[in-house]
Amino acid sequence: QVQFVESGGGLVQPGGSLRLSCVASGFTMAYNTIGWFRQAPGKEREGVACISSHDGYTYYADSVKGRFTISRADPKITAYLQMNSLKPEDTAVYYCATSRVCSVWYDRYLEHWGQGATVTVSS
Repeated sequence: QVQFVESGGGLVQPGGSLRLSCVASGFTMAYNTIGWFRQAPGKEREGVACISSHDGYTYYADSVKGRFTISRADPKITAYLQMNSLKPEDTAVYYCATSRVCSVWYDRYLEHWGQGATVTVSS
């Protein structure tokens, strides 16, 4: 059974930083891509960032480019999302998830995801 343990969410002031962590287990096959998508109340789901397991290729949504950095660690399936210069519009539940692709279509081909970590950016 695939499981994700996400951590690092919380409340931060605008301009602050947070680092999300995700440790996945239970995979019986190699995964293609791991990343993060977010869901804010009343808004559509948004693929934030992803990284390919094959060559380390990364994708970032325009809304976070230059502020967020995704990384991963093997052999444990671990992913990190360093979030800097946070804005109120970054407030959302962030989910760690694997996908078949790492691109603008990342969140359209999700395979497994965790329970989410809440990030609140507010003064």
